[in-house]
Amino acid sequence: MSASTPPITESQPLDKPLVVGGLTLRSRLIVGTGKYADYEVMRDALDASGAHVVTVAVRRERLIDSEGRSLLDYLDTDRYTILPNTAGCFTREDAVRVARLGREILDQLNNPGKDWVKLEVLGDKKTLLPDPVGTLEACRELVADGFKVLCYSSDDPIMAVRLRDAGAASVMPAGSPIGSGQGVLNPNSIRLVIELLKDADPAYPVIVDAGVGTASDVVQAMELGADGVLLNTGIAHAKDPVRMAHAMRAALQAGRLASQSGRIPKKLYASASSPWTGVIGYIPGE
Repeated sequence: MSASTPPITESQPLDKPLVVGGLTLRSRLIVGTGKYADYEVMRDALDASGAHVVTVAVRRERLIDSEGRSLLDYLDTDRYTILPNTAGCFTREDAVRVARLGREILDQLNNPGKDWVKLEVLGDKKTLLPDPVGTLEACRELVADGFKVLCYSSDDPIMAVRLRDAGAASVMPAGSPIGSGQGVLNPNSIRLVIELLKDADPAYPVIVDAGVGTASDVVQAMELGADGVLLNTGIAHAKDPVRMAHAMRAALQAGRLASQSGRIPKKLYASASSPWTGVIGYIPGE
């Protein structure tokens, strides 16, 4: 530990908080609310994750379950900042409409995330990969309408820069396809996205979104230099979602600390952890 590094204690924060679109996040792990077996499991998993921001799909049919219960009844809006998303939208027009609907819903809840939106404009139902043209167009329109846009994107570094320049409050490159659990498939692309987006502003937030399957995927994303991770299926479809949520929370903290600590360089050959000279009984040349 260097002289400039404060000791890690219960009262000493490990890190500065993440700021996105003017809002300060208490956790760098953002968790979705879909795909859980029931709302009770969702509630307990969100609690275990330590998340401050949770995403909610705005489409009305996804806010009510088969028993007529509202997802919003199981979210403590005093504890969580809700990030509405445009999941399931395949055109610019649909994404913009759903984003505005989300703002109306959150305005009624007086939630601090009412001007936020996680923008998704998907290309097709098979791959669920983002439509780059539709995403860029929708981003520009929503920014002009006063939204703080957190923009789901591919891991294409050039498109990431264009989205940032279009006014996105955060670019969120995919680790791998939505719900695939494949983790970070192209770490070099993610590394380039982060580098290019932070060249002009080191504080610009980059959040890896989609494809996370387990805790090691979260660690890898953070060690690449991401500011946060957004995930859903990796927790919701785990055999024990609550236990997995604890694992994801710990993994994010570990990965963030490791990325800030400066890892040792990789070497082809071994390097002894203690010196050869000065060892009792050691005779040079033997």
